[in-house]
Amino acid sequence: MAQSLTSQRDVETVGSKGVIKRNEYVRIITRALYSLNYNMTADLLQEESRIPLDSSEVKLLQKQVLDGNWEESVKTLCTISLLDKATRSLASFLILEQKFLKFLRMDNNVLDALNVLRKEIVPLGINLNRVHELASWIISPSGYRNTDQDTESAKSEILKKLLNLLPPSLVIPPTRLESIVEEALDLQRGACLFHNVFDSDLSLYPDHQCGRGRLPSSIKQILQVHTDEVWFLQFSHDGKYLASSSKDQSAIIWQVMDGGKASWKHTLIGHQKPVLTVSWSPDDNQLLTCGEDEVIRRWDANLGQCLHVYEKIGVGFISCAWSPDGRVILAGMTNKSFSLWDVNGAELDCWEENTLRISEMAITDARDMIVSICRGDTIVFLDWEEKRCRKLIQEEEVITSFSLSKDNKFLLVNLTNQEIHLWSLEGYPQVVARYKGHTRSRFIIRSCFGGCEEAFIASGSEDAQVYVWHRGSGKLIQALDGHSGAVNCVSWNPVNIYMLASASDDGAIRIWGPDPRMDQYGLGFKSCT
Repeated sequence: MAQSLTSQRDVETVGSKGVIKRNEYVRIITRALYSLNYNMTADLLQEESRIPLDSSEVKLLQKQVLDGNWEESVKTLCTISLLDKATRSLASFLILEQKFLKFLRMDNNVLDALNVLRKEIVPLGINLNRVHELASWIISPSGYRNTDQDTESAKSEILKKLLNLLPPSLVIPPTRLESIVEEALDLQRGACLFHNVFDSDLSLYPDHQCGRGRLPSSIKQILQVHTDEVWFLQFSHDGKYLASSSKDQSAIIWQVMDGGKASWKHTLIGHQKPVLTVSWSPDDNQLLTCGEDEVIRRWDANLGQCLHVYEKIGVGFISCAWSPDGRVILAGMTNKSFSLWDVNGAELDCWEENTLRISEMAITDARDMIVSICRGDTIVFLDWEEKRCRKLIQEEEVITSFSLSKDNKFLLVNLTNQEIHLWSLEGYPQVVARYKGHTRSRFIIRSCFGGCEEAFIASGSEDAQVYVWHRGSGKLIQALDGHSGAVNCVSWNPVNIYMLASASDDGAIRIWGPDPRMDQYGLGFKSCT
């Protein structure tokens, strides 16, 4: 009795949807087994399934190449019907080149080599530069004598190049199974709105879904040492320290302990006015603090001692930043200019009328671009060396603050209209996402990138909440209650992706972590190293 179409399909395919061809599935598994050096198992699979990994023609071609039998290799190549003309020409060229070199290495075979070049290689009509090079070796053989193509390793390398030219239906790439699995994981990760785990924690066993509990959403600690509003805070690059600045004219360095909690380390006293902002040196050994309309101080972060005071007669400072190499300090001033200083206090350069009084400032990692707010609705990228504008970002509303992504490819811009815009800086700058939901009417509210691969955006808000969005989709994920005053600034630990800090007018710093029910998994709170 004839086999039914349904049962025949079941034999030819695997999986519930009937779209995976059994033949292809088994061949890919066999290739993966060989790649993992499970050669005996791969041989047994081919025997039991009666599905060979390679066709007889491909097997013969492999043997002929490894034996250095170039004449027969070309003939076998011509018997493989699934090759298009372009692929066949490229593969033939690779083999014929070895045939040419074989004759050239043999005494009194220059004419044979010349015939291969003229009658077999040139008619292919490809790789003309290489053809000219081969022709030159007939006249001057010094070029090819350094090539050792007769060794087993050399032939294996030629075979590898040849197989890479053949289509996957003929020769399955060694890492094909890994590519399929990685692509599936990438799709699951991309579809996970709350994805916030390290790649090392991903598993093949369950379908991936993080859940909201892996995001900082629970108050782990309340730090109340400042005696007035806390205006700014920033984690160090290594995630081991947190620095905060306050209206109380001080800055504080906090140490992040094992377990994800912060402990007081130093209170930095010396400013005569509120401290607007802080900035960690690239190596995290030093800290800049900027007083409001006052001076900039450079501190030893380990000892809590002031190393230098930067000041300029007749003007005050309102912002500061480090160059990526830690040798230059960028300072924004109350007269709408900014200066470049070396760490010892020598002023290197001064650009006038290029900023606003509320200006944020940054230097990109390439060290050739200064990023600054130059007008109410415009951010300028200035070439350090050539002193000219490289690009402009023109916003719809007044800009209050901005933040650069870790890779310097994106800029997060806070606006007075209660929106945050994400700009892509590659090529011509453009807005790629908008974030809404927080409130801002009077104060400077700062936002930041954070989480695994900076997949989230966090921001303070005048309604005393911390807002978190999914960066890619722009969807608001959560609003965190806890503060009793406006939240001025947030900072996401760059190493411990489950740790978020917020600074508020209520004088407190709150440390946020995952849902307590997730504590059993550790989730980065065991160490920041």
